[in-house]
Amino acid sequence: MTVHRTIEVATAAPYTVTVGENVLDDVAASVPATATRVLVVTAAPLRRHVDNLKALLDARGLTVVIAEVPDAEEGKTAEVLAFCWGVLGKSDFTRSDIVIGFGGGAVTDLAGFVAATWLRGVGVIQVPTTLLAMVDAAVGGKTGINTTEGKNLVGAFHEPMSVWCDVRALDTLPRYDLVAGLAEVVKCGFIRDAGILAIVEDNLALLKGGGTDAAIDAETRGVLLELIARAIQVKADVVAADLKESFLREILNYGHTFGHAIEYTERYQWRHGSAVSVGMVFAAELAHLAGRLSEQDVERHRTILSGLGLPTTYPGHRWDALYTAMKRDKKTRGDLLRFVVLQGIGNPVRLEGPDPALVQGAYAAISS
Repeated sequence: MTVHRTIEVATAAPYTVTVGENVLDDVAASVPATATRVLVVTAAPLRRHVDNLKALLDARGLTVVIAEVPDAEEGKTAEVLAFCWGVLGKSDFTRSDIVIGFGGGAVTDLAGFVAATWLRGVGVIQVPTTLLAMVDAAVGGKTGINTTEGKNLVGAFHEPMSVWCDVRALDTLPRYDLVAGLAEVVKCGFIRDAGILAIVEDNLALLKGGGTDAAIDAETRGVLLELIARAIQVKADVVAADLKESFLREILNYGHTFGHAIEYTERYQWRHGSAVSVGMVFAAELAHLAGRLSEQDVERHRTILSGLGLPTTYPGHRWDALYTAMKRDKKTRGDLLRFVVLQGIGNPVRLEGPDPALVQGAYAAISS
């Protein structure tokens, strides 16, 4: 029997996240009866799956418009956003109509922002098809696009109506993309649910997959379903308590200040999960130098992340570029750098304005 897990996100406008196998069949049925039009925002590699969804939506008598956008971060631009607005306008979309984001995290970020800004807000249903999107981008209501100055600097909080995570969608995902997504899962383990870390440690070889792109087997799929559900539960609990990142939600940015700086410096050619992996080791080293985290816990970061095949170091000659990029981070206030660090596993805290010598020391510790 197929197992489905449902996570409640208890924000002011509550919604559910469903994780399981073959849940895509339920997406069409979740479109509210008041809608007459649906815009599906997607990328070219997923067109076959979107055509299947379109047939189900057609059967309900809905007018379906497909906006095919560039894949990955190339789709998160003001130009692509304007293209989607144009499609909505030409198709006479009203406030009762909805947007569906069908794809990876860049697609769900874009689709959410399209919905947030059209007529000052229409409904959005998110259908993430990558591990990273399932546990991070599609849940929590953060939407946005990139600019030449940085990642996700333009956006809005706009909660979805529902989120549908089909683990079968991961079957053909390149294994390294899957592993990169696991960085966000591991992050949830470090900041809140140590059980996630134990599951990953017990299944390192299974999750890494020997570096092959072979289809995911039933055993791996079962482990992934448990990890995805637990990671989403962590995010749901945090978002319900702090939707707009007044403080608590900042813990979800563990590893992201340095990780986003890597992404910006590398012109977004690094996978997000790979950058966050290095960012978490950087944050662990910073916490250790500040006297907040044990050497054993720092080493646990390296062991888990490297065991999955994720990077834990970064070239040692890029400090000036990285420091400039970190000053653009959303958590920075004026010239005051702020980091999320751990004061023990499961106990994230804010570290504001650390001594520059500590920051540079942490960078030296992760430099290759």
